[in-house]
Amino acid sequence: MKKIYRFLLIVPSLFVLIACGSEKSVDRETFKEIQKATEIKKVNEAELLEFTMKWGDQISGEAQTALIETLQKAIAENGAAGAVEFCHAEALPITQKVADKHQVVVKRVSLKNRNPANAPSEMEKSLLEAYAYNTEQGEANQPNIQKLEDGEVLLYTKAIVIPGGLCLQCHGDPNTEIEAATLAKINEKYPGDKATGYKAGELRGMWSIAIPRKEAIRNM
Repeated sequence: MKKIYRFLLIVPSLFVLIACGSEKSVDRETFKEIQKATEIKKVNEAELLEFTMKWGDQISGEAQTALIETLQKAIAENGAAGAVEFCHAEALPITQKVADKHQVVVKRVSLKNRNPANAPSEMEKSLLEAYAYNTEQGEANQPNIQKLEDGEVLLYTKAIVIPGGLCLQCHGDPNTEIEAATLAKINEKYPGDKATGYKAGELRGMWSIAIPRKEAIRNM
């Protein structure tokens, strides 16, 4: 089985002790700490993928919670039309903040995207089509890991499904579920919008989180 080697950094204080304290005796416990700090740990591929799956779940959950909490506040204060304004101005910065925190790339992509920035790549499109097929067949969608760039990037994806009422105020039937003011705001902010006509339970899109292998190993 393929092994990945992870090097732990020497604790700075110990390094100073060795470099600057040559005239001082170093006790046995200090040597043990140095050995532990410089130990080479082996992480096999299965362990890496298992960790990446859990970390992807954590990151996508964190981003989704941040979006939903601020979206609910925007709706409470300014209605669904205000939520459109919020999404246009704040959705991408919120996901970028989560991405910067974890040193990964966080995207929400859809075959029926509202924001052009949420259009999928060819790889993402094929995964979205697979998720859509599963949804149509009544099969549960599970998060997925794909290896990109010769395995140097691990792409975590997770389906996003329309849960019901709240989302349908902006993504439901434009004739019966989206208010006229909200629809006007959608047309103003997103002239090429494709993201209406959804029903509860349908696939809205997916989380796409590109995780550098080195970042996954560093965080294990």
